[in-house]
Amino acid sequence: MAGLEGVEQPRRRSSASALRFTAALEDEQGLKALELYGNPAEAEVTLPSMPESASTARRLTQCVAVRLWGLPPQIAEHAVLLVSELVGNAVRHTGARSFGLRMLRRRGWIRVEVRDPSRGLPCLMPVHEMDTTGRGLFLVDKLSDRWGADLLPRGKITWFEMRVADR
Repeated sequence: MAGLEGVEQPRRRSSASALRFTAALEDEQGLKALELYGNPAEAEVTLPSMPESASTARRLTQCVAVRLWGLPPQIAEHAVLLVSELVGNAVRHTGARSFGLRMLRRRGWIRVEVRDPSRGLPCLMPVHEMDTTGRGLFLVDKLSDRWGADLLPRGKITWFEMRVADR
């Protein structure tokens, strides 16, 4: 770099320190989301039905799964991905103003629920290699141990469950 011989060049972050920085930032954002919206492991959290709410739901899920429940990274990662799919469906297909997120843990299982006011049931469609949409429930079906939808007097709860090792 001609003319810059005496100027200190910025150091590149090692991938390990970048990973720690990213994890710390995600943890901070998750805690901030818990403060703003509440803890879905204690009571249902209501979020606005907007595409941006998927990231809030992911942060809440990540924070509860890792920080509060101490789940293994792969299970937490799958739970975050699946909650994103259920939230995406609630936002895209229900026309609701808001939806609810709830997380439950019992011996050997976690359950994540997304409540919305639509009584239209989700439908698992065949997925083809070149499909660019419609893979959400396919992922839920493949990565969870059980999933389903329960009709309510006004709306439904779409849920998935995953087996987890007890501490």
